[in-house]
Amino acid sequence: MNLFDVYPLYNITPVKAVDCTITDENGVEYLDLYSGHGVISIGHTQPHYVTKVKEQLDNIGFYSNAIQNPLQVELAQKLGELSGYDDYSLFLCSSGAEANENALKLASFHNGKSRVIAFDNSFHGRTSAAVAVTDNKKIVAPINAQQVVTFLPLNQIDLVETELQKGDVCTVIIEGIQGVGGLDEGTTEFFQALEKLCKQYEAVLILDEVQSGYGRSGKFFAHQYHNIKADIICLAKGMGNGFPIGGILIAPHFKASYGLLGTTFGGSHLACAAGIAVLDVIKSEKLMDNVNAVSEYFMKAIQQVPEIIKVKGKGLMLGVEFDFDVSALRKKMIVEKHIFTGSANNKNLLRILPPLTITTAAIDTFIVALKESLAELK
Repeated sequence: MNLFDVYPLYNITPVKAVDCTITDENGVEYLDLYSGHGVISIGHTQPHYVTKVKEQLDNIGFYSNAIQNPLQVELAQKLGELSGYDDYSLFLCSSGAEANENALKLASFHNGKSRVIAFDNSFHGRTSAAVAVTDNKKIVAPINAQQVVTFLPLNQIDLVETELQKGDVCTVIIEGIQGVGGLDEGTTEFFQALEKLCKQYEAVLILDEVQSGYGRSGKFFAHQYHNIKADIICLAKGMGNGFPIGGILIAPHFKASYGLLGTTFGGSHLACAAGIAVLDVIKSEKLMDNVNAVSEYFMKAIQQVPEIIKVKGKGLMLGVEFDFDVSALRKKMIVEKHIFTGSANNKNLLRILPPLTITTAAIDTFIVALKESLAELK
């Protein structure tokens, strides 16, 4: 049997990884400035993380959500404390796509509407929905959310209000900082107006923090730069440091009922052990402080590269923009300079999403390699 060929692959086979360094089968070391789309939050094979996951493997890895799991409670308490959303509830699932799917379902079950507003260049995974019964009413969420989505430009609040006035909008879903789309983000004025309008027109505000959450922006959630609160917040990626886990934080005004949401693998003992270890390390090693310090250093150091026209994003969720397609540059950085970076829908953007443990010395290494690569490509 062959693998279904949907990903272009570099001829690199990693066999070991420690913190921000990946080693391939030939012993070549690579600096990881992408961390698998921002998945590695506390560094590869972080000691406390490895210990906690191994300990859990010796006990129990998985059992049904119908059985009590104290690790879910511990994870929820630590997440509430660190995020500032301790009065919200947590529903656990297995990925960012599943988190967004459940968020869209919950929003539709909550207000009985179906239309979704999203924003140009956004990405919220591949979602589907189902049927739930609440208060003896059968409410059908969209079979495919993409079929009922209205896409609008960022930062044009008048267009959002025009759609909300129609009365059929279930939810507005927006990324704290856009990921795949190219690191664009709403202004504080836009986010605050959006929160107000969603309340006015009884639409659910969903903040997709799958990539921009868990300290990557320099705050626990990127939307916290704008002094707003969301009704539902979607999580994944850095939540498990490579172990598949996702979740949604749910505001107190949502009513839970048995069977409303469901998941097979979400909230397993092993996933919770990984998730708890991530939160422990973010707190004990003060990784958000490191994010802000290294980000500030990066912003100054990148000024040494005159070819760059703009740096987008916040914290360690950054995009370095040029006036040309960066595909050849990115390939050179990986193959010749042994540095992993990322791409985006914006072909002129080089994405930088390192582990939150990254050092300023690693940034220096990147800057030197970038300058060399640009010179060699001329």
